[in-house]
Amino acid sequence: MATSLSSLLLLSIFIVFVSVCSAAESTATVQPHAIDSFNLSLIQNVGSCSYTVVISTSCSSPVYTRDQISIAFGDAYGNQIYAPRIDNPASRAFERCSSDTFQISGPCAYQICYVYLYRSGPDGWKPGSVKIYGYNSRAATFNYNTYIPGDLWYGFNFCGNAASGSSRRIPGWFVCVILWLFGSAVL
Repeated sequence: MATSLSSLLLLSIFIVFVSVCSAAESTATVQPHAIDSFNLSLIQNVGSCSYTVVISTSCSSPVYTRDQISIAFGDAYGNQIYAPRIDNPASRAFERCSSDTFQISGPCAYQICYVYLYRSGPDGWKPGSVKIYGYNSRAATFNYNTYIPGDLWYGFNFCGNAASGSSRRIPGWFVCVILWLFGSAVL
């Protein structure tokens, strides 16, 4: 009887851990955010590299936009690339359900780990994703799928602190496994 009670208790703890851990993992989706102070004066003129930027517009975006769109992206070492006014209504850029490709030159960067978009205008615009190809790094993809608020920089920063190596995190599933092992050892 004591063995079956222990088994039932262990099974209950397992179910609780699985529920908590899967909920923790599912909420880990990162959403774009506004940045309070974005300093474009940090742009360096060191080297000249070319980047291919592919921006898809969501199918739930307005049919077209007359908004002014700018982009800034970079790496964890302070290399920042800025392209003002990549919009061009005459070329039908940023239409619903479309992708637009831009060639942008700027300082040579390592792995691109942040991107911010700036939108100004009356129409609104909903990018699907931004994909950046650099000469010195693998492609970086940033999934927006949300409307960009007007007149502020809005995006992602996954850089962490490259110099200290603190960008490594312990995955939530690993913490749950350790807790499960600890819980089962206690019983």
